[in-house]
Amino acid sequence: MLTSVVLVVLFGLLGAFVPVPYVALGPGPTHDTLGSYQGRQVVRIEGTKTFPTSGHLNMTTVSVTDQLSIFSALTLWASGDHALAPRELYFPPDKTEQQVERTNTRAFRSSQDSAETAALRHLGYPTELVAEEVVSDGPAEGVLQPGDELISAEGERLSDPRSLIDALSDTRPGQRVTLRFRREDREPQQATVRLAEAPDDRSQGFLGVQPALRPRVDFDVDIRLPNVGGPSAGLMFSLAVVDKLTPGELTDGEFVAGTGEIDSRGEVGRIGGIGFKIAKAHEAGARIFLVPEENCAAAKSQAPEEMRLIRVGTLDEAVNALEALRAGEQPPRC
Repeated sequence: MLTSVVLVVLFGLLGAFVPVPYVALGPGPTHDTLGSYQGRQVVRIEGTKTFPTSGHLNMTTVSVTDQLSIFSALTLWASGDHALAPRELYFPPDKTEQQVERTNTRAFRSSQDSAETAALRHLGYPTELVAEEVVSDGPAEGVLQPGDELISAEGERLSDPRSLIDALSDTRPGQRVTLRFRREDREPQQATVRLAEAPDDRSQGFLGVQPALRPRVDFDVDIRLPNVGGPSAGLMFSLAVVDKLTPGELTDGEFVAGTGEIDSRGEVGRIGGIGFKIAKAHEAGARIFLVPEENCAAAKSQAPEEMRLIRVGTLDEAVNALEALRAGEQPPRC
């Protein structure tokens, strides 16, 4: 009897306090990108005319619960609205939790920049290619600064990040290339840079610049949502910018939710946790959900029957889909 009691106590202590190498994934918070958070507009545009909006354009998230014991992991798994995943997928063993958090924050900020650029390009505003980041100790350090406009490389006009990659595709480490760039509002400058070896074993020369498109506008778009990480809110941020800068109400008063990573060209990429995001949106009141086309199969298998799943591959398609709904037409569905 004593042995049994001791074993039960030991098992209870192990189950309650010993952590397991898993995290629990579940529905995370959802926020209206047309609304406010903690007294401040999520998407604030200043310096130009904006238009009234209505309804909701909710971004969605996935919660990640860490430091699980055996009992808490089993409880969440048995609840049916959470799933377990290996902890190393979200907290790599070679990184601290602070490093993971910083990475997620950077991804979120990059997503905001891409969302703004995609929205303004969709609306016809001009853009310019800039050096978003200059690699420390890289060939371009001391020549270029973050924010410099990139005009040409080896005489080839630069219009987007792909054009810089193409201009350097036939180069080799040690080769000198001529760059033409503009800093702030000064006259264009020209400089020669000796390329280095690429850190990822590519054969072409390495410049050490992260290029990005930047809108050329005389007003400010500020997107802010604290305590949210990752890139998957990009599509909904872009739609909020479009809605605020164009006459009419994009949602026609409907509660629309969605997800999708977006790049500066307006391409919408797949995301993780689609089922959790749809579940939270449904709970919040959404009946229309914008789904990246690569997530459609998973979304169809996990969404409630009454949820209308709208398939989108680009920002243009998302805007067209909402306009079709407003006109009483049927946009592409999953």
